[in-house]
Amino acid sequence: MDEWSDPLYVLSQVEHMLAATRAEFLPRFSAAAAAVLPHRAAAMETGDCSRIPIKVDGDPAITGSVTSAELQRLAALGVPGQAVVTEATLGGKRRKLVVLSSAPVIGNGAMIALVPTEDAPAELALGIVAKLWDIVSVNAAQRATDPEPEIIASNLAAATARAQTITDLGQTHATTLASLLAVLRSRQLGDAAARQTATDLAAAALVELRSVADRDRELSAEPASAAFDTLAAQLDPLVRHNDVTVDLSGPGDERPLAQDIAHTARTVTRGLVLAALERGSTRVRASWLIDGGALRITVRDDGPDVARAVPSTGLTERITPLDGRWEVDAVPGWGATITAILPLGVAETPELRPLDRLNSRELEVLAGIAMGKRNRQIAEELQLTEHTVKFHVRKILGKLEVTSRGEAAVLARELRLEVVGHVS
Repeated sequence: MDEWSDPLYVLSQVEHMLAATRAEFLPRFSAAAAAVLPHRAAAMETGDCSRIPIKVDGDPAITGSVTSAELQRLAALGVPGQAVVTEATLGGKRRKLVVLSSAPVIGNGAMIALVPTEDAPAELALGIVAKLWDIVSVNAAQRATDPEPEIIASNLAAATARAQTITDLGQTHATTLASLLAVLRSRQLGDAAARQTATDLAAAALVELRSVADRDRELSAEPASAAFDTLAAQLDPLVRHNDVTVDLSGPGDERPLAQDIAHTARTVTRGLVLAALERGSTRVRASWLIDGGALRITVRDDGPDVARAVPSTGLTERITPLDGRWEVDAVPGWGATITAILPLGVAETPELRPLDRLNSRELEVLAGIAMGKRNRQIAEELQLTEHTVKFHVRKILGKLEVTSRGEAAVLARELRLEVVGHVS
């Protein structure tokens, strides 16, 4: 710990952590903190990463059993800027823990729990790790709210991970239901004891489910108005000392935005505002509007250099993974209006053409109907029973939303039904 009295050593450690990739962040912090506060394991939960909100490092006997519910309960014990020493459950067991929390201006903050090797960590050590966490977590929050394009694109993998989590939850609650049934069927418990035990099991399961569901919503989406408020906080130090009027108009909408949409929208807005300032604009207006199934991010300025009013390649790379597009309207002497349009969700599947609703056998039967053939003839040519053909006819009428063979035949001819099959 003596080296921590050397300012150059302290600065080198901070620099080393600030340069860490997302994957390296926790191990580097844990290694640096261990020199001051020896510990067996570290577990972190961040409110800014929907992809992997829980990260662990250290003894696998502890980290292998850490759950989101445990970290949420620990987060409630934390005090931003302080190291809180407590006893709580982590990794399935009750332990002595040091809880560090942060509440940066940008982002949703993060919490880290350390499992110290000493029962009574020194006050100086606690103060150093608390301050160290404050510094590096601000940088981590900024990077999390401004993800690189490849991070955005890789979130398809996160969707798969979330699906796996849902599966795990289903298995957990299946176990709970099985436990409830076992209690209710037990001959060793009286009615009153069985009811009480079943009630306790159900209540605990519901609390756990609601906690995970609420946390999942927090990590995967945020209200549009809150997302814009975060943008305003990010822009304030950038424009505060410029002799430029920057007007911000929020969406006035509480509908949730997916985290990737919110992060990208803030990055794009900041980039467009700064580009407008670089072009000599004296007045800039940035606004968000949820229009149908898309978020429209519009930045207007009065800059004279409209020839450079083109979104940068970097910003285009940000919106491309989200199927975003640009609208640019630049008029010499009047300024420029640049709008980024980000779809809010997966596009709806186009309505199928009526004939696309039919399988290959139904198309063959329909071809026979269109040629005026009766069920018996169609059955003979397709080597089916007449009963089977009648079944297919009923299915065809339902799928085509018609009431008679005649209507089906007319529709088939209008849509130029072509079938390669046995009907001729």
